[in-house]
Parts: sequence; structure tokens; C-alpha cells
Amino acid sequence: MFNIDSSEFLLVAVVALVVIGPKDLPKAMRVVGYWVGKARGVSRQFRQGFDNMVREAELEEMEKRWAAENERIMREHAADTPPAMIDTPPADSQPALADHSDAAVTAAQHDDQSDRPVMVEKPVVGPAPHDAHTPRPNEGAAS
Repeated sequence: MFNIDSSEFLLVAVVALVVIGPKDLPKAMRVVGYWVGKARGVSRQFRQGFDNMVREAELEEMEKRWAAENERIMREHAADTPPAMIDTPPADSQPALADHSDAAVTAAQHDDQSDRPVMVEKPVVGPAPHDAHTPRPNEGAAS
């Protein structure tokens, strides 16, 4: 960082020992260490703030590119979409999808219905059957 050689560092240490004196040198080193730590903390905080600003700017740019690409794709595929996919038939002409017991449903009825929601029966939840070999929660406890 400062490109200080070991001989230069030794010279600075000897001058500090002579100027400050051996009695006050530990206190001076603590003060210097404190201020160096503060300077590093401020520089780290500045660097993190700068990195966050750059990252946010990059994310905004990516979001704009994604939105533009999405619009382009939607425009291209809107021209490719057949009119039968866009307009839905009236509700009374749609077959009932809730009746799953009819096994005579042909493949022609299932063609091109991927845009319709899948109807699923709700599960029936009831109490679990009690087995004769498993004790109930309060049975079999030692008294």
C-alpha cells in the first residue's frame, strides 16, 4: 500500500523510540493503531457504499433489459397466437371438468385445453381408523 521497505520501517521505529521515548512509545502506538483502525473502517464503509450503489445501478439496468426483452417476446408471440387461443368459448359450451368418473372422455376433448385450470377433487379428511393392536393415548399407561 505505502510500499515501505523493512529497513525504512526499522529507521522509523528507531526515530520514534528516540523522539517519543521508551516510556510513552506504547501509548503512542495505541493511539496510532486506533486512528489506523478508524481510517480502515471509514474506507471499508465507503467502499461498501460505493459497491452497493454500483450493484443497485446494475440491477436497475438488468431489470430494464429484462422488461424490454419480455415486451419483445410478448409482441412476437402475440402475432403467432391463433385467435382460438385468445377468445374463450361461452361458459355454457364448456364441458364439465369436475366429473372424473366418466371413462369415455376422448383424446379430442383434451386437445388444446392447456390454458384451462385443472379441476381436482378436494380430499376427504376423516378420523384415522383405530387398530385393535395399537393403544389409544391414555390406554396402557402404567398406573
